[in-house]
Amino acid sequence: MRFTRRETLAATLGLAAGACAPARLMAAPQAGEESLNALAQRTGRRFGAAVGSGPPGSVAGSFADPKLRALVAAQCGVMVHENELKWGWVRRRPKGFDFTAADRLVEFAEANGIAMRGHTLLWHHPQWFPDWVNNYDFGPNPAREAERMVREHVSTVCRRYGARIHSYDVVNEAVDNGTGAMRETSISRAMGSAEAAVDLAFRTAREAAPHAQLVYNDYMAWEPWNETHRTGVLRLLEGFRKRGVPVDALGVQSHIGTENSDESTGFGARQEADWRRFIDEVTGMGYDLVITEFDLHDKGLPADIPTRDRMVADYARAYLDLMLSYPQQGDIVAWGITDRYSWLQDRWVRPDGLPKRPLPYDRDFRPKPLRTAIAEALRAAPTQHKRA
Repeated sequence: MRFTRRETLAATLGLAAGACAPARLMAAPQAGEESLNALAQRTGRRFGAAVGSGPPGSVAGSFADPKLRALVAAQCGVMVHENELKWGWVRRRPKGFDFTAADRLVEFAEANGIAMRGHTLLWHHPQWFPDWVNNYDFGPNPAREAERMVREHVSTVCRRYGARIHSYDVVNEAVDNGTGAMRETSISRAMGSAEAAVDLAFRTAREAAPHAQLVYNDYMAWEPWNETHRTGVLRLLEGFRKRGVPVDALGVQSHIGTENSDESTGFGARQEADWRRFIDEVTGMGYDLVITEFDLHDKGLPADIPTRDRMVADYARAYLDLMLSYPQQGDIVAWGITDRYSWLQDRWVRPDGLPKRPLPYDRDFRPKPLRTAIAEALRAAPTQHKRA
């Protein structure tokens, strides 16, 4: 998931206004309704969501809403920080770390028996680093200083949380979706290559968090515009194996639906055969799979809500059935749980100006056909393969 500098600043200013972590919430599913996490647990998985501690009332400020916290407690077995563990939040300056917002979410998860994922230790994209990283003076020995910076950051985060975080998106979006090549950053230029930077992040994470699942996370998808991106991700994953880099799983973000642009006119033709070949190659290399940021972009779909919801649900069911047919597929984490707090509301607005409906619960926290589709896919899923 990507956020703007304006949102980063707003979130920073809004940290103090965020709600404090409450005691364990006793919210329960509706009468006769099995939670999404309970359904996922039947086959050894978990269902969860991203939660944001940004300014109350903003799409990134879901944690301030007690209804949202109750819904997450009722439906989720895993949770992830939306932005609060990224460099732009915890390391706004070269000296010192600020874990105030990240701690708040971890404490809430623990109070409610929810496992926690860490997102992300190295977002390898210059657009999403703080300015001080992009403009950093690495001195007379840039490779050594860049290595120190990465080691310090990764080990500080991992050691702070220890076993409280069970899975990390160690590196995020290192492959350029347009060229398939590795992105360059100030850190990778100082170290001599992008591979050196991302490899170091994984090796340091294994040292600092030997218990944790280490994930490479990216947003390639089954729509037609992702062919080059998929090829680049496969090349990176193959390189990890050749170099002995400790990577356990591919995080498949799963922002699916209409292409994230102003030109989208509906759901694109999904490349199911090509996507299966991609997933076959990933799992054939020994990687597990995590759906890390699931939602559906409905920008180009009809305005009529029943029609739109049906199209979203059918598209999601086909995707989840495909992904869950792989026993290597583990947890499913949605990027939010209610339309009220979806990052997509602020991006690529619909031509009719209507709110988007990308998540399993609507703006008023009512379950939608998408929730039913997720539940049905979880009921039909085979048992997850457990890594030895």
